[in-house]
Amino acid sequence: MNKTVTIIIAVFLSISVFAQKGISEKEMKKITASYNERDINTKALTNAISNNKIKSLALNRGNVNKFDHEFKYKVDVKGITDQKSSGRCWMFTSLNVLRPKALSKFNLSNFEYSTNYLYFWDIFEKSNLFLEGIIETRNLKINDRKVDWLFSNVVGDGGVWNSFVNLADKYGVVPKEVMPETHSSENTSMMVRLIKRKLREDAIRLRATKGDDDILRNHKIEMLGEVYRMLALNLGVPPTEFEWRYKSKDGTLNPLKKYTPKSFMKEIIGDFNFNDYVMLMDDPTRPYYKLYEIDKDRNVLEGRNWKFINLPAKEIKPFALKSIQNNEAMYFSCDVGKQLNSKKGVLDTENYDYNSLFGVKFDMNKKERILSHESGSTHGMALVGADVDKDEKITKWLLENSWGKSSGHNGYLTMTDRWFDEYMFRVVVLRKFIDAKTLKILSQKPILLPPWDPMFSSDK
Repeated sequence: MNKTVTIIIAVFLSISVFAQKGISEKEMKKITASYNERDINTKALTNAISNNKIKSLALNRGNVNKFDHEFKYKVDVKGITDQKSSGRCWMFTSLNVLRPKALSKFNLSNFEYSTNYLYFWDIFEKSNLFLEGIIETRNLKINDRKVDWLFSNVVGDGGVWNSFVNLADKYGVVPKEVMPETHSSENTSMMVRLIKRKLREDAIRLRATKGDDDILRNHKIEMLGEVYRMLALNLGVPPTEFEWRYKSKDGTLNPLKKYTPKSFMKEIIGDFNFNDYVMLMDDPTRPYYKLYEIDKDRNVLEGRNWKFINLPAKEIKPFALKSIQNNEAMYFSCDVGKQLNSKKGVLDTENYDYNSLFGVKFDMNKKERILSHESGSTHGMALVGADVDKDEKITKWLLENSWGKSSGHNGYLTMTDRWFDEYMFRVVVLRKFIDAKTLKILSQKPILLPPWDPMFSSDK
């Protein structure tokens, strides 16, 4: 067949396909029939919805005062932290998991770790990880998926439990007074934006540099020096040693003692091993009872990747309850924006009735929401309480948030058990509270998943 004729036919077929996808006049009449502006109820709904906040109109009044904020089992926690205008929820949450240990060790009425200290090293280590990734992929085309992913995910505030463990293992922890918050630590966007800009520029220069790995890494060290300078100007210089004293609950002022960040952490947690924590996740899009690992999902080059056991939510709950009953807080992450009544501090699937308001059904299940990008983990909090009925069946859970005391119910969120099923994604539990059958899954060779998998966004 003549080439020109072939092209004309192809163009014609293409036009025909698009024409078939168009909406005909008959179809449009059928579509618009769903909205009758003369119907008195439709008129009222149009007036209400177009002139008010949708969430206020969808608020389920029968659910507003349905739940109290009392819990039979609760971890001994005190004080609420505030991440301010930053995406450091995972870091606050992780430190809040360890906070009861400091309160107990020093007999304190309140205590807070320095999030700013770990944040400094988090951004610094992520910068090194990024530049190493650029060196590793410098011979690939810039539009290769790996390279594109690197340039799209330079550095940022987000992270998960393993990110905290990597930092604490390498740098230890310090009290908040030793390295307090700054304007930039509480309002991170501009600082991070400029560091990302500089790192992208550095990456382009590295890709254009001729020479072996040693030459490139010498350049990398110079580049990291500039990142360190930017961080120090914004956040302060992290201490290598410090003196600290405290007043215990009985009013005793203890003498000054010299620490390094790692010796301070060891005094609090002793010989405790972070490997004793196991991340459990409910991802119904993948087979359960398997061990998964996300490639390059870490913040420290030599650190741990994100690794988890995939279990149904109903099998995670007994481990979480046992942890709370033994005064152990847990790292917990979820899709916090779904069905959150922020004024009441309640997470429940029935808080807002959008179905009745619009006369349409929203009924995807958890698996469908994940696959369609409708839902995923967005926020980390500490799981610190559980309530049960007369038969010891769990009815609701307590979350310690990091949005300040004025958020939710005095800084906490009450989460119903049915909300846990739908929007919980990750819980980190100590091995001693997990049964042998589940722990055996850790001996499996992990299934390696790509870092760009949309399910595995960091908590912020």
